[in-house]
Amino acid sequence: MMRSKTQNNSEAAEILAINALGFLASDGERLQRFMDLSGLDVAAIRAGAANPAFLGGILDHLLGDESLLLIFAEEQQVRPERVADLRRKLPGASVDF
Repeated sequence: MMRSKTQNNSEAAEILAINALGFLASDGERLQRFMDLSGLDVAAIRAGAANPAFLGGILDHLLGDESLLLIFAEEQQVRPERVADLRRKLPGASVDF
């Protein structure tokens, strides 16, 4: 059975967001800044990592910081616009980023 394009995009969005979480966690300063801005601690981040809405928030964090977004996009070998496109596939997306 073939998956629909929407399912594939949702899965791609979740994978990208999990990679973004790993990107943040790989650098203590990046992770601390995310925690400071979000008010979350490590336990809350771990608990939220399987939640698509939380993963959307991870991508929102990247989209809100252009320099961070560009570093992430380069490391992942994706266009920054692709991050925004995939963000829209997760719950809670704004239409104007």
